[in-house]
Amino acid sequence: MKPGSIAIVGAAETTRLGSIPDMSNIQLHADAALNALADCGLKPSDIDGVACAGETPVAIAHYLGITPRWVDGTAVGGCSFMLHVRHAAAAIAAGYCNTVLITHGEAGKSGIGLNRPPPNRTSLVGQFELPYGVYGPPSMFTIPVLRYMKTYGMTEAELAMVSVVQREWAGRNPRAAFRDPISVDDVLNSRMIAYPFRLLQCCLVTDGGGALILTSAERAKDFLTKPVYILGTGESVETPMISQMADFTSSRAFRVAGPEAFKAAGISHGDVDHLMIYDAFAHLPIYGLEDLGFVGRGEAAAFIGARHTAPGGKLPMNTNGGGLSYTHTGMYGMFALQESVRQMRGTAPAQIEGAKISVCHGVGGMFAASGTIVFTNQR
Repeated sequence: MKPGSIAIVGAAETTRLGSIPDMSNIQLHADAALNALADCGLKPSDIDGVACAGETPVAIAHYLGITPRWVDGTAVGGCSFMLHVRHAAAAIAAGYCNTVLITHGEAGKSGIGLNRPPPNRTSLVGQFELPYGVYGPPSMFTIPVLRYMKTYGMTEAELAMVSVVQREWAGRNPRAAFRDPISVDDVLNSRMIAYPFRLLQCCLVTDGGGALILTSAERAKDFLTKPVYILGTGESVETPMISQMADFTSSRAFRVAGPEAFKAAGISHGDVDHLMIYDAFAHLPIYGLEDLGFVGRGEAAAFIGARHTAPGGKLPMNTNGGGLSYTHTGMYGMFALQESVRQMRGTAPAQIEGAKISVCHGVGGMFAASGTIVFTNQR
């Protein structure tokens, strides 16, 4: 795939975010899909490629009345949608399809029709982690972050600053769930969940979704929406068991997906105007900044503390408020992608003036998987 040869022409989230008790999982997928189709003036019959996670592409295609020539049901957790973008771009470039719809919908809060089975007791996690009481993201993510704090001396206050800065961005976003400013003391005084994570360092639990529509850059000229071009992509996986990470202070999957996307895009870190890093918990932006090479090992907390990622900073990051303050249905990657697209279109609530390149980086299944997409509004 040549850089810039594939474009996003349709992008939208569900009509509502937060608590949506009158819509099921698949209805949220459909709502987002119809909104994205309306965004670029297409009909379901115009779609010949379907990708999704949380529902199967079979179910989504049937529900929307689509008979596709290409499907992708890759499910590696919250960054599945980054991988879908990569796979869809490759499929369009190869001629397997012309117009791909990627959908996400998740009733993470209301639980209506939610497809999230409990861990299989015969799986690796079920055999070698669950028996020791490690269950759920808060307890699983404490393992690497505690090692990181020990190795690099990151303090609880420095970790809390991630939440503070992202709340500042959320305050500029009318759709954000939480918009009131918070301080480091507010974070540290919020209810303990699993040390060192307090409540304000953990993601929201919401209902919602989003959808993207991709086609070739040549066809994108025929749409009224401003095209957002895909410059580079990367993906990788490491281990389904967080206890088996090669290095608790760094993600091997991050270190493959990120550089792969940068290399494909032909950009350097200094070219990046806007950054989205999946933030289910407050430590993930710290790992992302370091593993993608924006700062050195052990330097990310000080970088955030110096307000370089905050409004007015040199590297605006998670400008929608992130999973900590905007929304988080369980798989957050689609919302990060939506914000990158908005920034490249020039329509974001907290728009970065003159932004030309946005990097969107996701994680899935704790540190199990990763996907990175580089977007631009230039061709």
